[in-house]
Amino acid sequence: MQSPQCILVLQNRSVLNVWTKITAACKARSVTFLSLLTVILPGALVFSTPSGLVAQTATRPNIIVIMTDDQRLDDLQVMTKTKNLIGDAGTTFNTFFASFPLCCPSRATFLTGQYAHNHGVLGNSPPLGGIGKLNQNNTLPLWLQTAGYVTSHIGIYVNGYTNSMGIPPGWNDWQGLPTGAQSYDYNLNDNGRIVHYGTAPQDYQTDVLANRAVATIRRLASNQQPFFLNIWVRVPHTEESVSGFPNPRPAPRHVGTFNNKALPRPPSFNEADLSDKPAGIRNLPLLTATDIKAITNRYRSRLATLLAVDDLVGAVVNKLDNVGELDSTVIIFTSDNGFFQGEHRIKAGKDQVYEEAVRVPLLIRGGGFPQGATREQIVANIDLAPTIVGLANATPGRLQDGRSLLPIALDPSLAATRDILLETPGFKAVRNKKFVYVEYKGGAQELYDFRNGTPNYDPYQLQNRQANPAYAGDKSQLAATLSQLRSCSGEGCQRQ
Repeated sequence: MQSPQCILVLQNRSVLNVWTKITAACKARSVTFLSLLTVILPGALVFSTPSGLVAQTATRPNIIVIMTDDQRLDDLQVMTKTKNLIGDAGTTFNTFFASFPLCCPSRATFLTGQYAHNHGVLGNSPPLGGIGKLNQNNTLPLWLQTAGYVTSHIGIYVNGYTNSMGIPPGWNDWQGLPTGAQSYDYNLNDNGRIVHYGTAPQDYQTDVLANRAVATIRRLASNQQPFFLNIWVRVPHTEESVSGFPNPRPAPRHVGTFNNKALPRPPSFNEADLSDKPAGIRNLPLLTATDIKAITNRYRSRLATLLAVDDLVGAVVNKLDNVGELDSTVIIFTSDNGFFQGEHRIKAGKDQVYEEAVRVPLLIRGGGFPQGATREQIVANIDLAPTIVGLANATPGRLQDGRSLLPIALDPSLAATRDILLETPGFKAVRNKKFVYVEYKGGAQELYDFRNGTPNYDPYQLQNRQANPAYAGDKSQLAATLSQLRSCSGEGCQRQ
């Protein structure tokens, strides 16, 4: 790709910090760094070009999104390549949330930049959800196509997609899997041609997607247009075809890798006292030894499946480097939602308000995101489409409920008091750095205190404070905020 001049304007920075960031950003984007005349203005640092030279912005990057299915935040522990090649080389967001912790609504949020109450996908299947509830004629890939991007999708898509549906709108290249495709013996739609994969070791689905991703990058890199590539894998989602307790299926080379790894048992595991929880949780029985054994086996299988995803990440980064596109590419790694492993006695699943379901990984490399940085601001999947649109200089066709993450990555003090919405048809909740406050459809409420360093700090959500008089003022304020967020749209959702 061509290397234009790097011209930047940043607000509220010291000269030294700005100069350091600009130098790093220019090197990361492989652009020509000009000798610039600096003009200091109140609250800003402006760089002007030499006389007669037209200012240009850096070439729009390629954008790759690698999304797993049901991966928890703590599952990253085994993904060394992912942490090194994306996290250490970019920015890690430690408090990133799936605003609706369920596959189909979460993926629809990625494609629209909207909360579920705005895009309308409220479940995995009809009548509340599924691909039929999403207006596919107004989504992120179409906006990027309009902006001049070549778009490619590899892997699973929005729940309810079948190969007979053909190629969804917005995709120049489609290598899609139907909902529920297992690790072996599945059909893939390769731009209208159905390709069958069997039961041989080389047919393992994650590896097939990795090989296709590498081949696609090699092909797209020869194009003068920037590209947008989705790589959406199905693991560590469970496989219903596996006998007994449904477990994810690792690649043959990784089977048994974690057979001796102990299941994490935080204070919320098999929680002894659920009397403060809503009825749906309060009435859950204590986990039995058989339950715990099954959860442990699934946990070990989940981690083993992610090793193939880690290999996929390594292959993608290596191929980008080989074709000279690594410094011109933004790589986003994330998951659609989390998963329970016995916390609050919940054996499995995700569509609850608790941290294990809503808090997921987010790592971003390239595009000006600081290298080796960790950010603690509250961010959510509503922010991914606005981030991509901003990087691509595209125009969204919908009001964006989220905001670009690049300014947040550059300024750790930005959005420090942000409120986001967590929602399903069963509850609405507001989450910020201090609290999560929940209102359930049946009238129950929950309030948990996340203020680290205070006596009531409760990261495991063990003590529901909603009825505690000491929290009456906080609860009233949170309820007012939730009242605004529950039906918000566009800028009305962007409470900082």
